[in-house]
Amino acid sequence: MKCPVCGYPESKVIDSRPMGEGSSIRRRRECLACQKRFTTFETIETLQIIVVKKSGEKELFDKQKLLSGVIKATEKRPVDAVALVNEIEAELQNSLRQEVSSIEIGERVMQKLRERDQVAYVRFASVYREFKDIDTFLKELRELKKEEK
Repeated sequence: MKCPVCGYPESKVIDSRPMGEGSSIRRRRECLACQKRFTTFETIETLQIIVVKKSGEKELFDKQKLLSGVIKATEKRPVDAVALVNEIEAELQNSLRQEVSSIEIGERVMQKLRERDQVAYVRFASVYREFKDIDTFLKELRELKKEEK
């Protein structure tokens, strides 16, 4: 690590502490040439995930956009929307794929909601699958009932 004072390329680490939720590290360093101390931060480099929409259009993954949809579906339900979205984001990062379809993301959300809360699942599914009428809604409810048995 290059010293910001004298430019010497080597330093020693005096102290290291995790920051945030363990996703970064704060390090106190001392220059081996001039003995000045400085602080550096290390963070995990994440992939920029590109979402391929149904129309074929591509856009960067927007965690807030996904969270917004999940919050609407889980409103007044015992589901931690933030944890669910964090879980999905971690799965996407761990897949090491740069492009993911919006359909795959939607299916992941539906799978996780189905496991956690059926009401939140049906709410999300009604928007995601674009239920056109009450019959489509009832069909989905019947499928849930079959799985329950």
